[in-house]
Amino acid sequence: MPIVITEFISIDGVVQAPGGPDEDRDGGFAHGGWTQPFFDAEVVGGAFADALGKAEALLFGRRTWQTMAAAWPERAGDPFADQMNAIAKYVVSSTLRDDDLSWDNTTLIPGDEAVPRIRGLDESLLVMGSPTLVRMLLHEDLVDELRLIVMPVLLGGGKTIFPDDGALRTLELASAVTSSSGVQVCSYRRALPP
Repeated sequence: MPIVITEFISIDGVVQAPGGPDEDRDGGFAHGGWTQPFFDAEVVGGAFADALGKAEALLFGRRTWQTMAAAWPERAGDPFADQMNAIAKYVVSSTLRDDDLSWDNTTLIPGDEAVPRIRGLDESLLVMGSPTLVRMLLHEDLVDELRLIVMPVLLGGGKTIFPDDGALRTLELASAVTSSSGVQVCSYRRALPP
């Protein structure tokens, strides 16, 4: 059950609302859609397509799942959208119920059962967005790869994926690619202990 995290991230570590102005205004965040000027179909789009192509299932937190479930089904006919719609999906939530799961192939993981249920999954999992879930996965040492799509922008604050528990987590750079717009796609894997 390898878990790969793929995140748009600013140089100062913010992952909040990369896709659009109204995606997530929590905390007064006013920079929604900040990735748009830097998106590169070949490098950035290719990183997501590669990650999705290797995944057997997607894993989301509630808010990201709701955003994706509202967007991808209506884009049917696009190869990436068709993959997103067809693949198995898991959503971790304490508030959703099974009858709220409108996006095909979605299974609910109750929030209070998240860690043991995720540990019990056999599929290779891809997580996109879902900062609260990603922080928990990192805290529980369940992440095998962090694929960070670092945009050349400082946002000055917002949601992050990194735990603030004081624990040291050593990673190894597995690959890095730079787009013509200055985006760095960096894949990090867990480092073996010395």
